Amino acid sequence: MSRVIPPFEVQAVRNSNARADATYGPELRALLNEAGIAAAWEEISSWPGYAPTPLVRLPGLAAAAGIHDLRYKDEGGRFGLGSFKALGGAYAVGRLLLGEVEARSGVRSTTAELRAGGHRDIAREITVCTATDGNHGRSVAWGAQLFGCKCIIYIPATVSEGRKAAMERFGADVRWIEGNYDDSVRQVADDAERNGWYLVSDTSHPGYTIPPLDVMHGYTVMAGETIRQSMGDAAPTHAFVQGGVGGLAAAVCACFWQSYGSARPRLIVVEPNKAACFYESARVGAPVTVTGDLDTVMGGLASGEVSRVAWEVLSVGADAFLTVPDETTFELMRVLARGVDGDPSIVAGESAIAGLAGLLGALETPALASDLGLGPDSRVLVFGTEGATDPELYQAIIGGPSGAPA
Repeated sequence: MSRVIPPFEVQAVRNSNARADATYGPELRALLNEAGIAAAWEEISSWPGYAPTPLVRLPGLAAAAGIHDLRYKDEGGRFGLGSFKALGGAYAVGRLLLGEVEARSGVRSTTAELRAGGHRDIAREITVCTATDGNHGRSVAWGAQLFGCKCIIYIPATVSEGRKAAMERFGADVRWIEGNYDDSVRQVADDAERNGWYLVSDTSHPGYTIPPLDVMHGYTVMAGETIRQSMGDAAPTHAFVQGGVGGLAAAVCACFWQSYGSARPRLIVVEPNKAACFYESARVGAPVTVTGDLDTVMGGLASGEVSRVAWEVLSVGADAFLTVPDETTFELMRVLARGVDGDPSIVAGESAIAGLAGLLGALETPALASDLGLGPDSRVLVFGTEGATDPELYQAIIGGPSGAPA
């Protein structure tokens, strides 16, 4: 392959539990299922401003990488929030509020009624909260504003002022806490229980699964769009998807598995090597916690703990787990911004390029590429999960010297 960026090392572990001929069984359908996928599609596609995000062909980059086809699902314009997470947090907030309205009033309502100011007396009494590195919190804050409740967001110290301000513009009370993302997750859960707030997290743990599953069902809207946009063409052979807590990857896995069956693309989960909780969990065959400061430039993926419901899907549905170094991030953002051999310019945030980095790293490693079935006939899908969610930081990176912000 022609080198797009300087060579770099990836780490990989194959998933011996994944089988192409495996059925999507009742245990998985109890988590992510056709009814939940259809409900999320019906709801989210009815929101003001909904439009499918582009599935962009990148023939120049595909040729340089030595594969047949490369498509990039560009989430930078999603509802004006800048990332795919607009689909999940806001959907979960809406579901939570509808449940509370029915429980407190005995009336079954709709989010359209909530948006129009209905049941505002109940909604105003409810405070939703979450922890975030930026994008999930922005979605929860937007959902709270959209449906009429209060919102408190906890963020680790590594979150930029620009991302904090973006959440505050939706009326959220945004609070920095000491420690990393996982510390903020634990702190907000404790404070929610103490203060009677309603936690809307994108990561699950024993006894807490409903909001994370609502978030994941929201993410299936993106996967469903991708399937519709690919109709009439040959299905992708591979999908490289960001890790993080795993909600996105599990949603994509479940949606593709139920839609394509045994012909589904191979699914490869990609993480920064400084926050590789799925990679480490796959190595030992059970969820493990990665400790440390998780100080990756891919802030949206800075998680040391897997979401347990996501792990249940990915531990049998993902074909492999890869890690990539931070050093790839800024250069790949610049590659997408300028385009390769006539490809359109794409605005990609720091967490948007992990899947693409995993693909290029795998192709640079012949044994790994062979193991994953990657070659000249491969048709690969990657998910550009965010745009310039901090525009000032994005411009500093794009205009800076190779490998570091200006």
